[in-house]
Amino acid sequence: MNANQLITRYAAGERKFQGWNLHQANLCDLNLSGANFSGADLSGADLSGAILKGCDLTRANLTDADLNGANLSGTKMSDVNLIGAELMGANLQQTDLSHADLRSANLVRTNLTGANLTDAEVSGSDFREANLSYAGLLGCNLNEADTSGANLTNAMITDREVSGTIMHASISHKWVTWAGSC
Repeated sequence: MNANQLITRYAAGERKFQGWNLHQANLCDLNLSGANFSGADLSGADLSGAILKGCDLTRANLTDADLNGANLSGTKMSDVNLIGAELMGANLQQTDLSHADLRSANLVRTNLTGANLTDAEVSGSDFREANLSYAGLLGCNLNEADTSGANLTNAMITDREVSGTIMHASISHKWVTWAGSC
């Protein structure tokens, strides 16, 4: 399946795209609200500026995807692979990211207000100036994550999540690659 087929089918009212292979697809600035991409391969896809409100991205592969400025509010993203993804300035408000893999992801200035990151792997991620207020971070691995300047007001977090956290000023987000399936 390719981006043109997706755009045509979405415009015709279809919303079920589970398991589709959209590797490196150009989907920037599209409104794909409410679509079901569970188990889809969107690795390396350009979704910058896309509107994905209320989508189901459970178990999707978004390795190295560009989601800068995307609106993912209220999206189901549990067990999603976001290794090395670019999410700078994205809206992930009230998003379910439980058990997600966000290693080395760029989340600078991302809105994660009320997001559920329970048991997520976020080691080496960049959360500088991100809004994590009211976010659930229980069981999160924040090892080597950069949270400098992040808003953690009323975030659900314990000493276990922050012990050993190391702040890095410049983390490379392109060193991790992933070539498996979800």
